[in-house]
Amino acid sequence: MKPMKKVEVVIDSIYLSRVLNVLEKAGVSGYTVIKDALGKGERGMMAGDELTDVFKNSYVFTVCPEETAYKIAEELRPLLKKVGGACLVSDVLWLTH
Repeated sequence: MKPMKKVEVVIDSIYLSRVLNVLEKAGVSGYTVIKDALGKGERGMMAGDELTDVFKNSYVFTVCPEETAYKIAEELRPLLKKVGGACLVSDVLWLTH
């Protein structure tokens, strides 16, 4: 197994494309997106039952080398500061096959 970093982002769905652009720009080789993520945060309950993406969250995760994870986090910081959301970076082990 190979030590890597997992980057998880929860953000309003209307900003999903901006997050994906940051990942692409950082050179990640893949990511997973789960739309209509439900939950409660500092902005209250995100029910996910709206007709538009305005009050829906998306969850994105990727696994990448440490330097790429920190680059992603720093690129996302201004967006998260402006519109809210969360970015978590954690240690993981990549099972190579």
